[in-house]
Amino acid sequence: MSNTDLAPRSPIETDAAVIGAGPVGLFQVFQLGLQGIHAHLIDALPHPGGQCAELYPDKPIYDIPGIKVCTGRELAAKLREQIAPFAPTEHLGEQIATLTVQPDGRILLGTSYGTQLLARSVFIAAGVGAFVPRALKLEGIEPLVGSQVFYHPASVNVASGKHVTVHGGDEAAVRAAIECAEVAQSVTLLHRRDVFQAEAAELERLQTLRDAGRIRVLVAQITGLVKNDSGQLTGLQMLDGDGNEISEATELLLVYLGISPRLGPISDWGIAIERKQLVVDPASFATSVTGIYAVGDINTYPGKRRLILCGFHEATLAAFAAAEHLSAAPVALQYTTTSAKLHERLGVEHHRD
Repeated sequence: MSNTDLAPRSPIETDAAVIGAGPVGLFQVFQLGLQGIHAHLIDALPHPGGQCAELYPDKPIYDIPGIKVCTGRELAAKLREQIAPFAPTEHLGEQIATLTVQPDGRILLGTSYGTQLLARSVFIAAGVGAFVPRALKLEGIEPLVGSQVFYHPASVNVASGKHVTVHGGDEAAVRAAIECAEVAQSVTLLHRRDVFQAEAAELERLQTLRDAGRIRVLVAQITGLVKNDSGQLTGLQMLDGDGNEISEATELLLVYLGISPRLGPISDWGIAIERKQLVVDPASFATSVTGIYAVGDINTYPGKRRLILCGFHEATLAAFAAAEHLSAAPVALQYTTTSAKLHERLGVEHHRD
């Protein structure tokens, strides 16, 4: 390996970084695009949609302007389609770990994956915090995470040809077990009860695979790990439903215990916080740190309402404020109905009156 390979990567320079790929973060990208500002989009989840797509993907939403009803998953898909002309650079599955204001006023961001961004403006659209998986608290589990232990959401590709245990009882766990049954040597679905929360079609599919011997359901709770002399996972120690100690051989543990939002390192970034929310100026949605804006459920100001449509309004004003900050000049109001410049940015044909 050369010295060049060992050298730290230079930060990626950008005009804007949007932290959070939920509905408000996605719409922030759109509003920045209208201003001619390219954005990098970062989210701890491996897919866009945030809380809507993760916690209630199939529940109906009725208060999005112009859309009678849509699900969280559908809303995320529509917003992704809307921002497509602006082609944001996505960093999904990465959580912002560090944020440092540089002497020249730019903001240096570092992610959990090692990516560094040097941004002239930052938009925090992190909702109620970064969604992270609920961890399984067992002695000696940390060294196995990423090799033999994976948390929701995880790719089932890691299960190919292996003896797999899926731990959980919600829809994500059921879906993971079903998908693993297609590629794994064996699949055990482990839960504290033989009751699972999922759509009827998925529960029917699960029962079919159980009847065929493709998925085994085990009612138990994990109490410890079994490792070989090399430190590799070979099994699980458990208590069954009757309180008996049992063991289960496994090569791969997929943990689906749900996710929870955490404010995380945001509280260490030197931004004014009030009751775990970032204080902003409602005229611009600027925080106490120049160049950093906060939109959506993460912010607070007099009269704040935690609604998606309010977040859309906040993202719009924040984009205008940032555009004026970046250009050091007033920004003229243009309309998507008539502006040739906006039509060009959107990639649509301009019709003269």
